[in-house]
Amino acid sequence: MQLWNDRRLRLSLTRLGGQYLLALLAVGAFSVNTGNNLLYLVFALMLGLFLVSGILSRRVLQGLQVAGLEGGSLFARVRGGLRLRLQDTGRGSLRGLELHLTLDDATVQPGFLERDSRTGESVVVLHARAGHRGWTRVRALELRTCFPFGLMEKARILALDQSLLVLPHPRTPPAAPTSWRGEGRRSQTQEGTSSPEGTRPLRQGDAPGRVHWKRTAQRGQPWVRTFEEDRPLGMHLRLDLRAWGPGRAFERELERLSGAVLQARLQKRAISLELHDPEGTREVRGHTPCWRALALAQATGTGDDAPGISRAAEAPIS
Repeated sequence: MQLWNDRRLRLSLTRLGGQYLLALLAVGAFSVNTGNNLLYLVFALMLGLFLVSGILSRRVLQGLQVAGLEGGSLFARVRGGLRLRLQDTGRGSLRGLELHLTLDDATVQPGFLERDSRTGESVVVLHARAGHRGWTRVRALELRTCFPFGLMEKARILALDQSLLVLPHPRTPPAAPTSWRGEGRRSQTQEGTSSPEGTRPLRQGDAPGRVHWKRTAQRGQPWVRTFEEDRPLGMHLRLDLRAWGPGRAFERELERLSGAVLQARLQKRAISLELHDPEGTREVRGHTPCWRALALAQATGTGDDAPGISRAAEAPIS
């Protein structure tokens, strides 16, 4: 049951509130018919409780403004965290707010703000799952509360106009040795002479004793342990946008390169990306700049793949 609507505030009865209102009307009707002063007193107390519930829940929604929204590394088809910063004047007062964020082509799980921070700023992490790479727009933030008695639900809508960049889905790169020509070892070590550092896909020449069986079972392909003394050097990626046409094949190639950037970041090594398009050649360095370049990349060719042109390759960073 919705009582009224305006541009910023919506008030509605909960199921418990509807039952409470029926009981209130019944007590009021009995008090009028019987003239019993005690019933009048009970009716007045119940009515006062109902009004106090509405006033307190309205106050909970006041004094909150969005101070910022940080997307971080939000990948397509992968659940990521959005850091929502709220500026408030509650100074540690109870809120009990549900936060509902609206994004284009994305689903966002509701968040919860229980109590204000005494510093005047509160941070809530909302988990979002975007459908496609590229820019997506944040439309609105809805604040809902049933505080304090659960009789009435108030909702306040804050209009937002902010764009977030969704990165390509980080597809696990293939384990074929030819796909990883850009890795080199700082030193050749024997098994057991250094502590394990991480994992990577199996390459030709890896000893069977270095297979990471748990990661292999999770990924469905062989993965091996890496050690401190044989960490790979940086990787250089190359992508010719003129060799690709728009379509699923191009998106899969971007996802493969995004997975390579993610693996380089997990292994704490440098990475660079060289892009070729009709306007020329440009190079970006660093994990985040490479992801952003892949998210904004547009195929300029006419087919899925032009014969004789290398789509992407990896090589050590000099």
